[in-house]
Amino acid sequence: MLKKLLASAILLGSLSAPAFAVDMPGVTATEVKVGAIFPFSGPASALGAVGKSLVGYVNFINDRGGVNGRKINLIALDDAYNPSKAVEHARRLVESDEVAFMFSTLGTASNLAIAKYLAAKKVPQAFIVTGATRFTNYNDYPYITTGLPSYDTESRAYARYIAKEMPNAKIAILYQNDDLGKDFIDGFKAELKEAFDSKVVTANYEVSQPTVDSQIVSLTSSGARVLLFAGTPKFAAQAIRKVHEIGWDGLFITNLISSSISAVLVPAGVDAAKGVMTATYRKDPDDPKWANDAGVKQYRAFMEKYMPGADIADSNYFTGMHQGVVLETILKQCGDDLSRENILKQTRNIKGLVLPMSLPGIVANTGATNNKLYTQLNLQRWNGKAWDLVGGLIDDDAK
Repeated sequence: MLKKLLASAILLGSLSAPAFAVDMPGVTATEVKVGAIFPFSGPASALGAVGKSLVGYVNFINDRGGVNGRKINLIALDDAYNPSKAVEHARRLVESDEVAFMFSTLGTASNLAIAKYLAAKKVPQAFIVTGATRFTNYNDYPYITTGLPSYDTESRAYARYIAKEMPNAKIAILYQNDDLGKDFIDGFKAELKEAFDSKVVTANYEVSQPTVDSQIVSLTSSGARVLLFAGTPKFAAQAIRKVHEIGWDGLFITNLISSSISAVLVPAGVDAAKGVMTATYRKDPDDPKWANDAGVKQYRAFMEKYMPGADIADSNYFTGMHQGVVLETILKQCGDDLSRENILKQTRNIKGLVLPMSLPGIVANTGATNNKLYTQLNLQRWNGKAWDLVGGLIDDDAK
């Protein structure tokens, strides 16, 4: 009789244990495995701070007992910003580590390199860290949700602001001749429609070029009263400096990723940059106006305990913390159903999530036809010493 009971117990155990492996890969009664890929080394290693902060926030979650009784086992690997390494890591994470899903992988090229493989395996590629517009097409990328404002969202914000404040202005766009720059052109075309050809003049540059001075001279001589720069920081600094040198007095807008004070405004000259505008969705933790803000206090407390010695003003760190809050939100919503199907469902079911470092009024939502975490931005203008918010929130109307 005892042998029969033992045999039955073993049989029941063998039937119940694999249920996690078969129906919910990477999930046990006490743990959920999550995969991530970041450039902790290589040419974009500064962006690895996003991953370091995410790891720190996962430690914070686990120190509080995890989510729904499960600790998060975040396996974060270094691809050195190399897409081929990202593919290698994705295969290891799915096939060897058997993660439940991929989360927060950073970089356009790396995410593109692994997207087809993960989709074939039906593994959610949740809240990737890139602004590339292509990933916001939920039909083409049904397993992807995005964790940064898309270049399309950003370009629409600029186009709508210009239409409201300077409706008759001719617009010049200097764009980097790659997906980044072309996304901004496409965004303006979508917003202006048939008026684009008559209202907009464009010029592009290659990243191999030494300067963009000639393009700036040409564009500012076109009669344009608005100049939008869409590219990377080195050339943004050149453009701002050249505009100042030639005395052009129109509205200069630079894209979000090229609005760093240290990497763009200081090299251009903080006085030369006065009046420059850009879009943002986040608070500056060093700005006195946010000194008593609850979200900034939360960020500072997290950084002090889990990221000691890190530069609190580096926006990559609060991007990582925001990603951690989103990860916790998804897992809470999943409850005990951590199947890949339900994880994917919950990534498209974020409702009214207010993230700590987001500006007031900016709320994260996703849905069946919206895989973008951020669809709202606020413009800001450089006053020579700090950024001033202007114009109120602009929404790209994603549903």
